[in-house]
Amino acid sequence: MSEKMTTANSAEQGKVDIDFAECAVPKWSRRRFVTMFMIMLGFTFFSASMWVGQEMAAGLDFWGFIKALLLGGAILGIYTGLLGYVGAETGLSLDLLSKRAFGEKGSYISSALTSFTQIGWFGVGIAMFAIPVARELFGGSTAVEWVLILIAGACMTASAYFGIKSLTVISYIAVPLVAILGTVAMIMAIKQGDGTIVDQFAKSSGSLSVIGGAGLAIGSFVSGGTATPNFTRFAKNGKQGTIATVVAFFIGNSLMFFFGAISYIFVGGNDIFEVMIRLNLFYLAILVLGLNIWTTNDNALYTAGLGLANIFNKRKKPMVLISGVIGTLLSVWLYYNFCGWLNILNCTLPPVGIILVISYFMNKKAYDTDTIKIVTVNWFAVAGVILGAIVANVVTWGIASINGMVVAALCYVIGEIYKREK
Repeated sequence: MSEKMTTANSAEQGKVDIDFAECAVPKWSRRRFVTMFMIMLGFTFFSASMWVGQEMAAGLDFWGFIKALLLGGAILGIYTGLLGYVGAETGLSLDLLSKRAFGEKGSYISSALTSFTQIGWFGVGIAMFAIPVARELFGGSTAVEWVLILIAGACMTASAYFGIKSLTVISYIAVPLVAILGTVAMIMAIKQGDGTIVDQFAKSSGSLSVIGGAGLAIGSFVSGGTATPNFTRFAKNGKQGTIATVVAFFIGNSLMFFFGAISYIFVGGNDIFEVMIRLNLFYLAILVLGLNIWTTNDNALYTAGLGLANIFNKRKKPMVLISGVIGTLLSVWLYYNFCGWLNILNCTLPPVGIILVISYFMNKKAYDTDTIKIVTVNWFAVAGVILGAIVANVVTWGIASINGMVVAALCYVIGEIYKREK
């Protein structure tokens, strides 16, 4: 079936929110694989991931960088791939899945954590565009900075407001441009450097282990990756949702890490924008920076809107507007004061995601019916998120997000066993 509905379904479309915030996505509204791949690939094109590439390049040699990228990508791929599968098979958003795993009221904790984190990163993303562009164009003028913030915030909020169709259009435009222009700039920078790329990576301090680098790679997008079901629920089936997620996330994150690494090696920075400025590609640099951030920011705001809609029992679109206004107005403050807190919050979301996955596979038959009995609060699931987040932020051994997921999974499984034996 094509992406457009049949005539028989036209009446049904008029009665249902096209983003299906309150129900499973029906089969007639599912998208092609290419569309899902582009949406998921665009989601990973986030400038903050380049910061991680900078850290990895500063602490690892070339082969250590590759090993960390592969290990981190594999772990992140397994996590997001499972979430992608669950989202596609059930057609349910992160928040509707949370109701089944955490309970009606218990789902508020996962919705709140997700919305709060995504609004924060949305604001940071806007500032990441406005501040460097204002600096390059008008010497850092505060007035210009705020004009750019308001324009960018309005555009990105609008694309999230209009939902999955708008996200699709932005992704089809931005993904090829960012991938091609960014890669060309990266190759140009390498050619202008001293020796091969292996030689240039040799300048690193060697202060980071492969495991440490993999941890950075996972942490860079594990919070955003938790929202995967919000998008893969539009996939034709679980297989397509999983493949689109795993392949797109690996390619997208790898590109961002390389962009950040080459920026560090070439100009001592952390963004391909700085490399393109050095290469005298000024206007292309602004285009790449803006589109790069836009493809992630509209997805983040879309996720925040769904989360707030669940908490306040309102429609998604007004919640998207509220989230966009908050993120836009607080963008500069978030950029300078909140990145550290957002990284801490990143550790709270993997426990949510792993519980959603385990809940589905332990109660699979219950997800096949709309008559599933939803409890008020699943306290074992809530405890799993709280304890998992504490462990992820406190324990220094291993990889933080995995530590949190293990604890959360144990809490949830123990709770399920206890309920069945009761």
